[in-house]
Amino acid sequence: MAHREALSHGQDDTPVISVRGVHKSYHIGEVLTPVLSGVDLEIYRGDFVVIFGVSGSGKTTLLNLIGAIDTVDQGSVRLDGLELAGASRSTLIDARRIKIGYVFQFYNLIPTLTAIENVEMALELLGLERFELERRSADYLERVGMLAQARKYPDQLSGGEQQRVAIARALAKEPAVVLADEPTGNLDEHTALEVVKLMQELNRATGITFVIASHNKELAKVATRVFHITDGRLAH
Repeated sequence: MAHREALSHGQDDTPVISVRGVHKSYHIGEVLTPVLSGVDLEIYRGDFVVIFGVSGSGKTTLLNLIGAIDTVDQGSVRLDGLELAGASRSTLIDARRIKIGYVFQFYNLIPTLTAIENVEMALELLGLERFELERRSADYLERVGMLAQARKYPDQLSGGEQQRVAIARALAKEPAVVLADEPTGNLDEHTALEVVKLMQELNRATGITFVIASHNKELAKVATRVFHITDGRLAH
């Protein structure tokens, strides 16, 4: 297991993510189907947390609640000191814009933008000066080994390269938390291992918290903590 170190964000005993008594259900047709049932979870700054679960177990729903994409039916979700349960739409938008970086299974790069333009687009929402926006975009592309491909378009990149750009895009915002939903799920085994190692290195270098939902058991080897979600309930 990786260990938690003194981090650039500042180490303290306050969780960066606190989930308490969370319940979430969805209507499937006319049937109300519970997805999460009384989930409790605390994650600290600099953690590299992995949540394992089969498809439909609730792990993506949990990430969406932490990431202010969805809202709870019952319970509390605090993100970097901000209560998301019951928050206004504008508050949730600001949380997504400032506090969260996202990494998806299928990269979600904009095909008409180059690699560096994809990173810059995420930063434009932060209102940075143009010089800082360009500097930070290039810096994070370099951190993921993609600066030489900065002017290439997504269809000119391999799957692993596209995911590296997506990771740079998430980190360049310098958010409180990066949420990654099956980030290696669309990659071959060798490339997946490279991406796992890269995320671990970036977690240690930046102190940014990672929360990853995955099937990839290799992630357990580098996680600070591992959770398993089954039938909407979370366990160590």
